[in-house]
Amino acid sequence: MVKQNVLDWKPNPNDKNAGTGRYGTCCNEMDVWESNSLAAAVTPHVCTVQGQYRCDGTQCGDGTSGRYSGVCDKDGCDFNSYRMGNTSFLGPGKLIDTTKPFTVVTQFLTADNTDGGALSEIKRFYVQGGHLVPNSNSNFSGFKNYNSITDDFCNDQKTFFGDMNDFEKKGGLKGVGTSFEKGMVLVMSLWDDHEVYMLWLDSDYPTTSPVTKPGIARGPCATSSGRPADVESKNPGSSVIYSNIKYGTIGSTYPH
Repeated sequence: MVKQNVLDWKPNPNDKNAGTGRYGTCCNEMDVWESNSLAAAVTPHVCTVQGQYRCDGTQCGDGTSGRYSGVCDKDGCDFNSYRMGNTSFLGPGKLIDTTKPFTVVTQFLTADNTDGGALSEIKRFYVQGGHLVPNSNSNFSGFKNYNSITDDFCNDQKTFFGDMNDFEKKGGLKGVGTSFEKGMVLVMSLWDDHEVYMLWLDSDYPTTSPVTKPGIARGPCATSSGRPADVESKNPGSSVIYSNIKYGTIGSTYPH
């Protein structure tokens, strides 16, 4: 049954096509590929609830003060090569050259290597120009050389960057795996961000923290970039092509 979310409706002052009502809708989220030509991230988000959930009040985790009070982990556990210290891995003319076609491979591994086992690792590979390229390694002094997402990586990253570890608190990779078992919907879109202008993906964020602090630099874009009014007026013809989308057993979806 569809319900209109008009109770206590407030238009978004930054976006004429959006607003907020009393209720929100929450669900587990697996960001396989959040990117532009300059930065990319793979990020699982976990919730304490399963399936689509109508939240109300603090359950929604809205606002800066209530971000970690909701039923879902809004930060997630991200692996962004630039943010993890490798600034030459992905982008125009870089090792993964985003001016040319490439294949993104994401593997979901379980603790006992069975389809029904608990999710324990998310691995990333790329294929470009006939070459298989493993994900970059984290590149910080005093930090382990991770190149995949595990609970150890998430915990160490949150500690090293000084971030709130809401991912572990709300269930970690095991919780994400549970949502996979229930089924998830594949969504592909081209979008911009009216709240913080995508700075969390491709710039220095939060903008109030020094750039020298590990985890702040997430991409090469200026902190003044990404404003929807600029993006939409200056780049009206922007497009992206997703093709040859496959899923299957480990190692079966890309050329060797």
